[in-house]
This record gives sequence, structure tokens and C-alpha cells, in this order.
Amino acid sequence: MTRRRPSEPPILPGFSHVRLLGSGGFADVFLYEQNMPRRQVAVKVMLADVVTEHVRHMFQLEANLMAQLSSHPGILTVYQASISADGRPYLVMELCSSQLASRYRIEPIGVSEVLRIGVQIGSAIETAHRSGVLHRDIKPSNILMTAYGHPVLSDFGIASTLSAASATDSIGMSIPWSAPEVLLDETAGTVQSEVWSLGATLYTLLAGRSPFEIANGSNGTDELIARISRARVPALDRDDVPATLEAVLRRALRRDPAQRQQSALELVRDLQRVEAGLGLMTTQADIAMDDWALATMSDPGDRTIVRAVSPRAPSSPGKRRRRRLTAASTAVPETAPEVVGTATRRLAARSRLLAAGLVVVALAVIGLGATATWIAIESGDRDLPRVSNVDAVLDGTTVLFSWNDPGVEPNDTYQVSVANGAETFQRATEFAVAASAGDRVCVTVRVARDGRLGAASDEKCAEVAAG
Repeated sequence: MTRRRPSEPPILPGFSHVRLLGSGGFADVFLYEQNMPRRQVAVKVMLADVVTEHVRHMFQLEANLMAQLSSHPGILTVYQASISADGRPYLVMELCSSQLASRYRIEPIGVSEVLRIGVQIGSAIETAHRSGVLHRDIKPSNILMTAYGHPVLSDFGIASTLSAASATDSIGMSIPWSAPEVLLDETAGTVQSEVWSLGATLYTLLAGRSPFEIANGSNGTDELIARISRARVPALDRDDVPATLEAVLRRALRRDPAQRQQSALELVRDLQRVEAGLGLMTTQADIAMDDWALATMSDPGDRTIVRAVSPRAPSSPGKRRRRRLTAASTAVPETAPEVVGTATRRLAARSRLLAAGLVVVALAVIGLGATATWIAIESGDRDLPRVSNVDAVLDGTTVLFSWNDPGVEPNDTYQVSVANGAETFQRATEFAVAASAGDRVCVTVRVARDGRLGAASDEKCAEVAAG
């Protein structure tokens, strides 16, 4: 295959060209040194022969999207965007390493590292979705590593707003990591297809190949599309990958989008439970508050960002879905850090100070950083609905707690607190706990809204019969 020669680096005021970093189908990426402040940066420059009005619009779209989202620690930072003297649009970006894209093919990547990448990139994807943006090209080569080893999501070049995505959109795609419904032109992209792509990416990092790629076999376009369409996920050939993690990835790679995790955040929570079950420090999920995302949108008519995404409606009481989870996937050690991002905690604490007038904030140093811990007033916010009918059903040694929707709003969540001190935030109206014979398990449930907590439900307990 003949490869094109890289383009000439443009002369950019305030920057000195160093060398070529890489080439793609529509752009080259160069290493430059910025004169003031002095630092090395990556500059993505569009090719002159592909620059049309449509391409300019897409480039501007990418620049605006990256600027809106790059404050997230899991999204590549964009410093500036402009057009060079010779008419080529360019982006000035944080300098990161692309070694992850080649590393997974030459050495096994540890389970703990893959889980950490999954939580951090999943949090970035969830944040993009809440801002109304689909990435539509999630794959290993679009995950870069900062100088401090933090994974960041890059290349929103074919990103789309959630409202604009349709099956008629003309987009590029990376077949090995694209969902069946995208490859079959049933949709140009959805939240669930991005769950598939993230699941396929994590599978790739563990397996050393994409999920439906056959080692030493035929992996042409037609063969890959046929295998992906059948969605029969091969088993991971690694003894150190726990069954709980493999089950999470298999669910993300289901053929039917309705059977997958219904949001990136739900997949993130599943990965955090696997971490906890393995005794690992739970990776923090950095999710911006919805009201913060809305407040930072500069122009309601901006086509690059639409509105915060409304989560799926809670299931009705008559259609509860039973979910069986193993002890490894549900038990959260008391020492595990809470999974709400630090930025979210700060905003939440501030909101309760304004709303309730009296709140105590405790700071605890956990792992590598300080995390703000919520200590809510016992009575809770009386303006929020109260869960009043928590039920418990035993299924062997698994306790399934469930409750009716007390009248929550679309962006509300439930805080489920287990008697041992562990807690989680979720939108589902059921919560499973894997217990041991003879255990007594107790939970309380509160409604959480914009950083405020409602009154706690009555404590509901269930005892698992001794063996």
C-alpha cells in the first residue's frame, strides 16, 4: 500500500516546528514548540487538497466540541484553533502519547489498568453525552496518554450532536469497534452504540486484538462485519481476567442495544464494581453536574452543543428487571472511595449550603487525593420526594432491594446506602447485594437532585438463612 508524503508544516506565529508526529486521511499532526508560554504541543493540520467548505465546517465543529469538553480530565485539551497563512485549519492540542494503540498488540495490559482506563474514558464519554455529543469513533487509537499516565479521549472529528445523528448521516467509521446497528446502517450512532464501542475497546486492550478479529485468519471488511452482526463474542483467553469483567464486556457487546448497559455511566458503575470485587482501589468517575454543563453553554443556538441528555426513564413498578450479581461484582469494601467525581462533590456541597443553610462537609484523604465526603442532614431536603416502600426479595444468597418511583424528575438519581457504610448513586429502582449465609443486609434509599439529598427511606433489612 502506497503511503502519501506528509504535508509541509505551516508557519505559525508564536510556534516553532520540531517534527512530524503522524499522518491520517485528512490531516497531519506535527510537534511544535510554543514560544510563550514555552511548552511542546501537538498541532493537527488539515491537508490542503481536502479543505472544502464542508471540511472547514467539520473542523470548526471539532474545535468547538473539543473546547467545550476538554476541561474534563479524560478528554484531550485543546489550547487554540485557527487557520494558517496558507489557508489550512489547525488545532493546537496537549501533547500526549499514542503508544496505547500499539502496546496492546505486543504485550498484555493488566486487568487493573484496563479497568482504570474504562472508568476514566467512560466518564469522559458520559460527560460528552450529557452535553448532547456523540463521539462516534471510540477505539484504542483515539485513547492517548498524558505525561502522567492519564488516558484521554481524542479525535471528535466525526462527532455528532445526539439530536442530529441519523441513519442518513455520511460518516467514517472504524469497523472493528463499531456496533452492529451502525455497520448495518440502522443508525449513525446512539448512546448504546457508544457503549458497544467502549466495550469493544476494553476487550481489545485485554485480548490484544479486536473482539471479532481472528488471529492468523481472514479479517477483511466483509468478514468482520458478518461476525460483528452475529455478535458471538469469543471468550477472552486470559486466566487473570475475572469472570465478572468478562460478563460486563459481554453485556456491552450484546447484539440488541436494549440488552446492553443503557449509558456509559452504567458501564462505568459495572467496571467499578469489578474493581471493588477484586479488592482494588475504585477509580473515581469524573462526571460534571448537569446544571454546570447547561450553565457553560454560551449560545443556545450553537449547533455544536445541544442540551443535557435526559436519562432513560426509571422502570415502572410492574416491569422490574431482576438482576443477579455475584459477590465479586457487588460487594463494595468500606474503604473503597465513593464514585462521584471530586468536582461533582464540590458543587453538590455548595448547593446544599445554599438550599439547606446548614451542612457539614468532611474532607478525607483517600488514595492519591482528597475527596469531599457528604454528611447530609438526617431529615433531608423536604422539597424532594421520599422513597417509602423499599421491598427485599431473597434469591439464594442474593438480596434484591426494590422500590417504586416516588415521583422523581428525569435527572434525579437514588442514593442507596448499605448499613456497613458503602453507598452508590444510580437511576434504577432496584439494587442487588450478594451476601453470605447468616448475613443481615440493611439499606436506606434517598432521592438526589442537583447536589441535594431527600429524606431517607425507612431502613429495610433482609436476613440470609444460615447454611
